[in-house]
Amino acid sequence: MHVDSARELKAELSRRLAAAPPGAVVASDAPGRWSGVALGLAPVGHGQVHLAVRVLARGDAARVLGALDDGARAEVDVRVIGPVRPQRSPTPGQLRQRTRPLVPGLSVAHPAVTAGTLGGFVTRTSAAGLLVLSNEHVLAASGAAGLGDPVLQPGPADGGTPADRVATLTASRGFLPTGNLVDAAVAALDEGVVADPTGYPGGPLADRVLPAAEVDPAEEVEKVGRTTGHTRGRITAVEVDGVGVQYDDGVHTFDDQVEIEGLRGSFSEGGDSGSVIWRSRDRAPLGLLFAGSATGGSAGGGVTFANPLATVLDVLGLTLVTDA
Repeated sequence: MHVDSARELKAELSRRLAAAPPGAVVASDAPGRWSGVALGLAPVGHGQVHLAVRVLARGDAARVLGALDDGARAEVDVRVIGPVRPQRSPTPGQLRQRTRPLVPGLSVAHPAVTAGTLGGFVTRTSAAGLLVLSNEHVLAASGAAGLGDPVLQPGPADGGTPADRVATLTASRGFLPTGNLVDAAVAALDEGVVADPTGYPGGPLADRVLPAAEVDPAEEVEKVGRTTGHTRGRITAVEVDGVGVQYDDGVHTFDDQVEIEGLRGSFSEGGDSGSVIWRSRDRAPLGLLFAGSATGGSAGGGVTFANPLATVLDVLGLTLVTDA
């Protein structure tokens, strides 16, 4: 179907989901107030897409499809992806080392968090010098931290201690129950801490951040993260609304997100949260990885979700630094 028609179908189904009582649309074990359904657009050809429907369990798919007529049902790409969680390592796992100068991809975290990923470096008009960019749930402990709290490299799960402090929490967004656009926070580098913003695999990223409207399905992408390192994937859906993510304090839903699958195995795992994602063909930065599932996807290895990076920069008033 044409992309405009798919957007209309997506909007209509979203309205039906919002109006349905809890448990009427999907399995009753959908966590929190989330309907259990995420909707987006999946490419099938030039200018043509299917409605991407992502659900927790196989039984939920039949309930969602039952709300559509036969014609619409033929234009739907339904996948069971299981629970979606922030990509934070719950245990030390594969340790990451203390590294100076700081480069993208390193283990980093608030002292109360296990470990996430240093995505890159940014500037902000209200702060001097370089700032570390990662997720709210990595640098600000999902809103439990206060401005001025320390950030460690490596994160505590990788042996980080107060002696490994590298930055100070400067800004974070916080979470609403629904309608979130970003999971992002920044921390100002401490005096004397040196960073290399160009230190991505393959060298510096392009200096133009891809606008959210130009993030297209089927593009091949890359990232470097604390747990799985440098991986390659493909965008499988964009403009995904209603992604319910299970945080420690409950489920928060996100709209206008980017879905990615790995080309060979998983694109990301726990601890990769905060990674900056770039387009392979021109190294244009386009996303900030924040969550994923362990099941689902075309190969069964799960899917990754990312905030459009342009949205992150706009919401927090940031400029990405890509040169020395």
